[in-house]
Amino acid sequence: MLKVKVKVRNKRFSIPVPYVVLNLVSLIITSKRINRFINKAIEKDGSKFILPEIERKDLKPLLQGFSKHSGVILVETKLKDGTEVEVKL
Repeated sequence: MLKVKVKVRNKRFSIPVPYVVLNLVSLIITSKRINRFINKAIEKDGSKFILPEIERKDLKPLLQGFSKHSGVILVETKLKDGTEVEVKL
């Protein structure tokens, strides 16, 4: 399970993200229909950026690696205002 821990103004909270949710999100972002929809929205905004298509087979090893390496800290940062963010597998 992916855990996002945030501390803002001396209040701490943790957001657990199950691997099932990560798999569902990967299905959504690899969808060609969703990709076309996002790129049309970006074009309407006037930006020249294009979101590249991502293949599901390219994300699968990444998701499998998440489950194999649980407990690893991916991101840990502390801002000047005291906000702390930690993303942990």
